[in-house]
Amino acid sequence: MKLGEVGLLTNDVVKLADFYKALLGVNNDSNDNVHQAIISEETMLTVYNDGTKKNNLNQNICIAFTVDDVDAEYKKLINLGVEIIDEPKTRPWGARNMSFYDPDRNIVYLRSFSKI
Repeated sequence: MKLGEVGLLTNDVVKLADFYKALLGVNNDSNDNVHQAIISEETMLTVYNDGTKKNNLNQNICIAFTVDDVDAEYKKLINLGVEIIDEPKTRPWGARNMSFYDPDRNIVYLRSFSKI
């Protein structure tokens, strides 16, 4: 079994999809306000409005991306005006990570691992 998709349910597909397209450097040529596939590789990242009202109190889920350089991504996020939770920090286990809120207040982690 493989993980096929991570779906972010939202009230505003275009706003959230535009955020993730900017974050990930993706252009899917879509302004669909119901469903957009942001990453369409083995594990997809989609943004979807299922027709129900969301309260945006997403306290039980987070999403993490592995990046080459957390510090460079941090600067990009500051320029995007993103609300940072934790600035980049090297952890005892060797990962360097940070966290922030997306527009729907989902918690997003960026992490990089030192190359040994």
